[in-house]
Amino acid sequence: MQKHASQRHEAEPAPRHTVYLGIGSNIGDRLKHLQEAVDLLNRLPNTEVTGISGIYMTEPVGVTEQERFYNGVVRLRTGLLPENLRSHCKAIEHNLGRPEQYIRWSPRVIDLDILLYDDLVLQNSVLCIPHKELINRMFVLIPLLDLADPEHPLLHCPASSLLDTCPDRSVLIRLRERIKMSTVSR
Repeated sequence: MQKHASQRHEAEPAPRHTVYLGIGSNIGDRLKHLQEAVDLLNRLPNTEVTGISGIYMTEPVGVTEQERFYNGVVRLRTGLLPENLRSHCKAIEHNLGRPEQYIRWSPRVIDLDILLYDDLVLQNSVLCIPHKELINRMFVLIPLLDLADPEHPLLHCPASSLLDTCPDRSVLIRLRERIKMSTVSR
């Protein structure tokens, strides 16, 4: 028996995409904020956190007179489109206390950035994938390599090779504490 298109759509799961998100915090209980963000990401529709890098203490970029950041990378499998995922990330940031309007490079409770979304290349007024600063930030590249060595979709080289040309020479301190994978009943 042949299924109608609408029946097929309901029966088949949405496509799942591999996404890498940068996460960071430098206000208050930084590790707690990162854990809360990961827990909320894992609750997004048709989304599962499948990996969490080590967490690294790093120097701030831009405005240097502020607390050090805790940074990491989270790997997701999601059926959300990039724009929808970005909207959910902004909602999580807002829910955890980040104001909607803020000064670039200012202290923040939480920062969630889409670094890679499969091998997608996308640039519009609100979203740039791959993240335009990915190749310039050790605090993104090193945690990313904790999880995988994906190919940069514009440069067509593995993330590991970007370390050699990365202009960021900051020192990252890997923390003993880790973010836990949460389990969500679906």
